[in-house]
Amino acid sequence: MPPATEGRAAETRPGERLKPVRVIAVSSGKGGVGKTNVSVNLSAALSQAGQNVMLMDADLGLANVDVLLGLQPRLNLSHVLAGECGLEEVIIDGPGGIAIVPAASGIARMADLEPAQHVGIIHAFSELTRSVDVLVVDTAAGLHDSVTSFCRAAQEVLVVVCDEPASITDAYALIKVLYRDHGIQRFRILANMVRNEQEDEGRGLFRKLVAVCERFLDDVMLDYLGSIPHDDYLRKAVQRRRSVVDAFPSSPSARAFATLGRRIQQWPMPRGARGGIEFFVERLVASGQGDPEPVP
Repeated sequence: MPPATEGRAAETRPGERLKPVRVIAVSSGKGGVGKTNVSVNLSAALSQAGQNVMLMDADLGLANVDVLLGLQPRLNLSHVLAGECGLEEVIIDGPGGIAIVPAASGIARMADLEPAQHVGIIHAFSELTRSVDVLVVDTAAGLHDSVTSFCRAAQEVLVVVCDEPASITDAYALIKVLYRDHGIQRFRILANMVRNEQEDEGRGLFRKLVAVCERFLDDVMLDYLGSIPHDDYLRKAVQRRRSVVDAFPSSPSARAFATLGRRIQQWPMPRGARGGIEFFVERLVASGQGDPEPVP
């Protein structure tokens, strides 16, 4: 595997105003639904569309973004928490110009951090001076404290589901916790590994999730973002430790990720801070002339 290189791509010029950053937390109720693959390929698609993309591996104790991309980071978030370096020092340049924030793998204490330590990581992003358009946060699966902390700190929560009963059940559980305990009302739903490229299966999965949410969660809003087809080229890309968007750009899954990236670019940009814990909060405050929006 090629070694990772440290870099400071897309640095801002002195006096240049830092723009607000669109922050997307990619999560799932259960593991095994392809969440990290979605995060990697979504980042690649957005980067190819001309966005300055940063990808944070937020599965803090079982990180694998670097594995999927064939990188060998020298430092990671465990070194930041230990006070051995700053956040800027752990960021590496990944394929396609994506800035990668690597986490640790196989370090149990990283999986069991206190909520205050998660907040410290989130606040550290405000110290970065590089130009970033989109931050994709690849959370852990399930209901760990880290998942709720990082989802609360994002403007958008993208929930990945697949055609398994446990996937829908656990996605509902995640949505319920984020809504009832943390006030998050809107969720973007992505169906992964669908067998029908016409999205019939994906929309069917979405309708199942909508049905259970409408029954028990009055004010939750679910938006169908689309689907990613089951694709052998995606498996081949994983074996090559590359994104499918880069390795096989004409494949069905790569085309689906490109469509997904275009849809996301049409979302309204964040305007002003909500008043809670947020990534890049100073840039949000500046974009809203310093008047935080109320927490939903």
